[in-house]
Amino acid sequence: MAQEPRIDVALTLKEGQAEPSSAEKAELAATLSPDVWFTSALERAGGGGRQADVVWELTGAEYKGQIATGKAAVYYANPKLGLRRPFIFADGFSYGPSNLPGLFAYFNAPYGDKSGLFDQLLGQGFDIVLVGFEERHTHIQANAEVAIAAIFRAIEERVGEERLTVGGVSMGGIITRFALAKLETMKMDHQTEAYLSYDSPHNGAWIPLVLQQMAYFFEDFTPAGPDGAKQADLIRSPAAQQLLWAWVENSKYSGPVATSSPLRKEFLADLQRFGNFPVIPRKLGVSNGRRDGVGRPLPAGEVAFDWQALIASATARFQPERGEQQKIGGMHLGLAVRRSSTTEVPALDGAPGGTLDSFGKVADALKAKITEDYRSGAFVPSVSAVALDFDPVKWDVNVNLSITDADLERGHLDAVEFDDDNTEHSHVSGKLIDWIVGHIAR
Repeated sequence: MAQEPRIDVALTLKEGQAEPSSAEKAELAATLSPDVWFTSALERAGGGGRQADVVWELTGAEYKGQIATGKAAVYYANPKLGLRRPFIFADGFSYGPSNLPGLFAYFNAPYGDKSGLFDQLLGQGFDIVLVGFEERHTHIQANAEVAIAAIFRAIEERVGEERLTVGGVSMGGIITRFALAKLETMKMDHQTEAYLSYDSPHNGAWIPLVLQQMAYFFEDFTPAGPDGAKQADLIRSPAAQQLLWAWVENSKYSGPVATSSPLRKEFLADLQRFGNFPVIPRKLGVSNGRRDGVGRPLPAGEVAFDWQALIASATARFQPERGEQQKIGGMHLGLAVRRSSTTEVPALDGAPGGTLDSFGKVADALKAKITEDYRSGAFVPSVSAVALDFDPVKWDVNVNLSITDADLERGHLDAVEFDDDNTEHSHVSGKLIDWIVGHIAR
C-alpha cells in the first residue's frame, strides 16, 4: 500500500541556550508582524468609479447551529429597467468581511485598450451582483447558504425570465459550486444558465506546510492585531481546513496531512452527496496557471529563506518531491526547537498554477531576507483550477502535467482557459477576461 502523505516534527531543546527573558521576548515580539498571515486582498482603492445601485442584506439558512450573513452589491446595466440579466459573482478566500467596492474595482480594472470585466458585461446588458461574506473564513457550507440567499433574491427581483450566471473567484467559485449542486439535489430551481469559477481550487489549494507551522509557532510570542486576530487565525479557520489539500493543526503536529482535518473530510463528503458539481448549467472555469506543465523555477528542497535572530530562527525550504523524511525546514525560539520533514508530499511550490507570495509574506513578517524570485509559489495548481478528474484526497495526479484536450474531456468543466504564464492567484488577466466575456455573453 502506498504511503500516505505525512509530516513528522522532531521536538527538541536547543543546546547551550537559556530560556529567553521577558525583555528579550518583548523585543522579538515588537519586530514581528501582528497581522493575520496569508491573507490576500482582492481590492483596489475606491469602487472603480461607480457605486452600487442597491445593496442587499443576506442571511443564510442555519448550518450546524451557525447562521452566516453577507451582502450583495448590485450594479444595474440600466437602473431604469431594474434587474434583468443577473451575473452573480462571489468573493473568495481571506480573513474577515468582504470589501465589495474594492472587489468591484479589482475586477473592473481596464487592460490594454479595453474596459474592465464588469463594464464590458454591463455594456452587454448583464447586471452585476457581487456577493460578499461577513466571515470569509468560516465553513464553506455556511457561506454557501448566503450564496443561495443571493440566488433566490436575484430570481425574486428579476424582471423577465433571463437565466442567471453564477460563480466566483477563488473560494467563491467553490461556495457557488456547492450551492448550485445542493439546490439541484434538493430539486430547487436555481434558474442558472452558466457557472463560472475564477482560479478556484476545485481539488484543493496549497500553502507550504512549514509556513503553516511558523504561523502557529510564532503567534504565541506576538501580540494580537487591533481586532484581536492572531497570525494563524486564517490557517486554523474552517475555510482553510476545507480548502487546503494539506493542513496541519499546530507547529508540533506529526501525522497525515491530506486527512488531518475532519472539516475537509466532511466538506468533501457533502460535495459528493450533492453530486460533486451542478449538472444543469454550462460549467466554465479559468486558471491563472499555465497549461503546458511549466511552473515557477523553485528548486524542490532548496532553502527559500533562513532567518536568524538573537533568541529565534526560522528556515523554510521549498517542498521536496515526495520521498521519505524529506527536510522542509524548522524554527526555534529560546529552548523550543522544531525540525520538520515530509513523506510522499509532491513538490507543489513549483507547480504551474495561480501563485501566492506565501514565502514572501512570512519572510516579511519575520523581517527575513528573501530574493524576489523566491517570494511566490503555487497556491492553486492548474490541475486543480480546471477541475481535472482526480482524487481530491490522494492527489493521484502529476501536478506538472502538460494538460491535453483528452485530460479536459475527462474533467468536470465544460470549457476552460489558462493564462499565458503562472500569474498571481485571481490576477485579472486580459486573456482570461476576453475568454470569459466571449463565453458568457455569447
